[in-house]
Amino acid sequence: MVKITDVARHAGVSPSTVSYALSGKRSISEETRQRVEESIRELGYRPHAGARALASSRSNVLALVVPLRAGIHVPVVMRFAVSVVTAARRHDHDVLLLTQEEGEDGLRRVADTALVDALIVMDVQLHDARLPLLRALDRPSVLIGFPAEPAGLTCIDLDFKAAGELCVEHLAALGHRVIGLVGSPPEVYVRETGFAQRVVQGFTAAADRNGISSSVHPCEADPAAARQVAERLLRERPALTGVVVHNEPVLEPLIDAFESLGLRVPGDLSVTAICPDELAGRVRVPVTSIAIPADEVGAGSVELLMKKLGGTPVPEATLLPPRLTVRASTQPRP
Repeated sequence: MVKITDVARHAGVSPSTVSYALSGKRSISEETRQRVEESIRELGYRPHAGARALASSRSNVLALVVPLRAGIHVPVVMRFAVSVVTAARRHDHDVLLLTQEEGEDGLRRVADTALVDALIVMDVQLHDARLPLLRALDRPSVLIGFPAEPAGLTCIDLDFKAAGELCVEHLAALGHRVIGLVGSPPEVYVRETGFAQRVVQGFTAAADRNGISSSVHPCEADPAAARQVAERLLRERPALTGVVVHNEPVLEPLIDAFESLGLRVPGDLSVTAICPDELAGRVRVPVTSIAIPADEVGAGSVELLMKKLGGTPVPEATLLPPRLTVRASTQPRP
């Protein structure tokens, strides 16, 4: 293992000069700094994480706070996590993943130590109890999601309200006049999770604007619940010809349920979804969908944090516009 003394010997300087070049605590000439940096690269020296943290008051670790609550679809959450980790490594940072439902106590426990330099927080609720603490912390944070009052915070996410609207506008343009939203599990709405609430807002607003009869149906993430929701929709709305799905695990079971009840997709029923592209494309009937841009949002959250750590101003709100891909599951109203 290469030591700081090896770097010093190679660069022809003292070990303390190497330390100053790494920490920036004392000024050294540009020529000396470049010589030290060249020796570090040639020898492959990497500072010990603990020593580096003591020297610079930085740990080069980000916390990703993603409590695995009931109703969360873990595969999609993990796509965000992988994107955050990949982007963090490009900035020579590691990621500490916090998955327990600890609320404010968990955030304070991490923030009050030297474990992390900054935090990325997911599963944001409209009236999230963690927000006052995040606003008061001396460590920067970025939220993947938007609370009801985002002032004083840095937030990034897909524009889920616009996504709900765009799905309805697509169905409206095809002539559909009776539609339903098969949404997230009930507990997600009970918690007032921001993204789920905003899909409902966009769906309802666009339906009203287009004079479309609509209804919203939370659905547990299992095939039996999908069958029950399909039966209820057809019982309550026999003229139903369009459905928006915002619940990844039930997308294919829901299509199967409607077809077993006598509705062909897309011949009798057009289906759109808000879900990852790969899921929409591999369903038996490829589904017209708005992608969940997990890679873009995860990487974007890290870039925002890096700027904040460097003292660069960043926008409070970053909303990614939805992109709809038309596939085989939608067609004009029969």
